[in-house]
Amino acid sequence: MRKVHITETVLRDANQSLIATRMPFSDFEGILETMDKAGYHSLECWGGATFDSCLRYLSEDPWERLRKIKDKVKNTPLQMLLRGQNILGYRHYPDDVVRKFVAHAVDNGMDIFRIFDALNDFRNICVALDEVLKRNAHAQGAICYTTSPVHTLENYAKLGKELEEMGVHSICIKDMAGICGPQEAYDIVKALKETVKVPVYFHTHGTTGLGPITYFKAIEAGCDGIDCAISSFSNGTSQPPTETLNFALKQAGYDTGLDEDITKEINDYFKPIKEKYVESGQMDPFVMGVETDALVYQVPGGMLSNLIAQLKAQNALDRLDEVLEEIPNVRKDLGYPPLVTPMSQMVGVQAVLNVLLGRYKNVGKEVKAYFKGEYGKAPGEINKELMAEVLGAEEPITGRFADTLEPQFEKAKEQLKGVARSDEDVLSYIAFPQIAEKFFKEREERENITVSYSIVKK
Repeated sequence: MRKVHITETVLRDANQSLIATRMPFSDFEGILETMDKAGYHSLECWGGATFDSCLRYLSEDPWERLRKIKDKVKNTPLQMLLRGQNILGYRHYPDDVVRKFVAHAVDNGMDIFRIFDALNDFRNICVALDEVLKRNAHAQGAICYTTSPVHTLENYAKLGKELEEMGVHSICIKDMAGICGPQEAYDIVKALKETVKVPVYFHTHGTTGLGPITYFKAIEAGCDGIDCAISSFSNGTSQPPTETLNFALKQAGYDTGLDEDITKEINDYFKPIKEKYVESGQMDPFVMGVETDALVYQVPGGMLSNLIAQLKAQNALDRLDEVLEEIPNVRKDLGYPPLVTPMSQMVGVQAVLNVLLGRYKNVGKEVKAYFKGEYGKAPGEINKELMAEVLGAEEPITGRFADTLEPQFEKAKEQLKGVARSDEDVLSYIAFPQIAEKFFKEREERENITVSYSIVKK
């Protein structure tokens, strides 16, 4: 009986895709020990947008959150999503910062690092990958899936071989928009299994409704594991449901290792939490439906909820369809980047600007940096006229952008003396300076209030 691993995403990607990562630790603390007994391959609980959201919206220290999760989850490996040279931010950081971040993530309890680069330019993941290997954690290299004239089966197999040669322990096909069809999944997994010896995992979303069939075909082709979300936080822009896939796979003769009684207990725990977010309006009904238009505009879950929030803020939600139609045009102009952070934000923001202000009347600074080569090599050809217009006399760089960056960690540590309490604080600050500064200040104020209250009580 062949084993198929199931990774649970409710603590990170499901929460990110459905409620823009607004779930505080207190919402899931009570179920962590139960989740640890379910038989999951791993719990994806950190990375992606969790770091930013903890500091910005939840008044939580993301490092402390990781330690608290590890304290409750003793047996199941913890997994994170790492954006290579971008770590968890939206720009490239110097190599010393990337290495420090990985080292501290391992020290604080991280076991599996899924590392990707938005452009599949693996020069941008080599340092993070090297550090994960040095720290004896599991290094999973991800290939961002997308469709375009330049993203072919041969190209995906070549990327897989490249990752294996870099020393990854496993490979993940990352279909962040849920646009990979069953036959495409079968063909890609088959091509990878014929090319590499390491295990192959598959990640998708329920956005287009293809998820479960895509997973099934990927498994038939030899896929070793899939990402699922407990059913109350599944489907829509989240992952396909854990219990449904578990049922179907067991019926087909695969071994998932999951305990159905425990997954029911986990789902029952999350049902009222979901209701709370639906009632508060934080879970927009739009992200819960099936959007087959995504097969055209290729928008991932997290990007869709961000676009909705952005347009709501501009009182322009009625123009969402125009923005979705503009996204493929912007993507073509940028040389067909896969729509995953930070490229999804970049393309999404530019599409909003194009619709609200006129095409390329205002070009975001990130798009300019992309044209300069700061994010790496575009998969296809960039619109040359647009690039010339945006860059003017500036020459694009062709090497690895991180090679041009000065080490930053020790300098930032010195600068934060008396403010940062740990190396982790320094890393939070480097990733999100203004947000971290505000968080440190509020943390100090909260503690002062607590101390004053304790004194008065005595």
